[in-house]
Amino acid sequence: MSLNTWSTRWLRTSFILLLILIGCSLMLFHELSTNRQSSGSNPSIQKVRLMINPLLLDLEQNNQHLQDPGIREHLLNIAKENRIELSYIGLDGVVLLSSSPATEGKQVNLRSVLHYDLNHTVKNTNGEDSLNFAFPVMDGPEGRQIGNAVFTVPTSMIIVHETLTSLYIILGVLLVSSLILAIFLIFMKRKIRKRMLSPIHQLKEHTESILKGQYDKQIQYNRTDEMGELYAMLDLMRSEIMHLSEQRIRQEKAEKELITNLSHDIKTPITTIKAYIEAILEGLCSDEETLMEYMEIMRTHTDKTARLVEDLLVHALQELGQISVEPREVYSRSAINTMLKPIGHSVQMNGLKYREPEHIPNVLIRMDPIRIEQVLSNLVSNALKHTAPGDTIHINTELENALFKVTIVDSGQGIRVEDMPFVFERYFRGQTSRTDNTLEGTGLGLSICKGIIEAHGGHISFSSKEGQGTLFQFTLPIS
Repeated sequence: MSLNTWSTRWLRTSFILLLILIGCSLMLFHELSTNRQSSGSNPSIQKVRLMINPLLLDLEQNNQHLQDPGIREHLLNIAKENRIELSYIGLDGVVLLSSSPATEGKQVNLRSVLHYDLNHTVKNTNGEDSLNFAFPVMDGPEGRQIGNAVFTVPTSMIIVHETLTSLYIILGVLLVSSLILAIFLIFMKRKIRKRMLSPIHQLKEHTESILKGQYDKQIQYNRTDEMGELYAMLDLMRSEIMHLSEQRIRQEKAEKELITNLSHDIKTPITTIKAYIEAILEGLCSDEETLMEYMEIMRTHTDKTARLVEDLLVHALQELGQISVEPREVYSRSAINTMLKPIGHSVQMNGLKYREPEHIPNVLIRMDPIRIEQVLSNLVSNALKHTAPGDTIHINTELENALFKVTIVDSGQGIRVEDMPFVFERYFRGQTSRTDNTLEGTGLGLSICKGIIEAHGGHISFSSKEGQGTLFQFTLPIS
């Protein structure tokens, strides 16, 4: 189930439940209001007690003096002021005092007149204008009953009118809360659609573009929330994929160029060697000097071919992660001297000034002499590409922080600023100052140097300024 379908169903279900709640509340309100309207107004028993208590107290206090006209008048006036009719009946049923003088002295049926149960009296009003309430009259601290007082009270004075205000308040609160909840649900639905569904659809479009190889369209989201973080990470992924794709394209192009160049570079010296061999076999060398000249040319082209094949082999091993390095413990002075002799001769043969190390520290180093010689040879060959006759190549060695450091400095044209980030990348060939094809490389030399030095646990770096020469240095750990 999609998120859009889920949210729509969830919102629809919530609205249905909300409508059921409102409907049940309205039915309950209607039922309560109907019951209250049918019951109308209810008499208050508490109100009755508050009205007759003062009169009942006077009657109990003056029951021995009821023959006194002043007392009788006083009691009747109190009853009149409170709009109450009073009848004081003895235990024998004779009316001793009454708001209606005509009834005094008459015999009444106590069973029909006396109603002590106030709740019973209230329930049996039957719409009458007045209600009769009977209370026993007690005398003395012993609490002996001496008579009965019957009070006739107008119904209007004791009725409490019940209102529906509380019900309306509750209903209003319920309706307002339901409305707020409904608005909140709608708002949340829009938020889900705007903050989640719409960005997710956009992400889907972006991922489809990436799958199609369209990496140039930037992925942007203008909010700094969780979705914004997801967009930022996807855009970083897009940039990385674009970079890797461009790198792969460059690498494939460079590999094709490498194969083409190697084919040409290997074919040319082999063809030259073959031509000189045929010349020698045909007896075109008239003297020993010419023969030695031919042999020197063939040796130069053979060295070039061997160097190309060796670079290609190391490159293949490097690609497989199986570069062949077999370190062993050797003393640095004798090993480095052995490596530098042919290098110095090669530099001088190319018309450059060569400065060998003034002092080579004699320490025990664990290294592969063949591979380190290859590193020195590649670094010097790289220097020859960026120098001209008359320039200087200086090699120096020293100890620094328990490391054996080798430095190759040339006074050539330096490396262009735009080429510096790619110096150690495979297949990269920077611009050289020479036009001699014998010095052109495959773009593998410096990458191979980096791999060999790192396989020894060392580090290689360079610094250069265009027009002022270049410095390469590498370090090897001391045993």
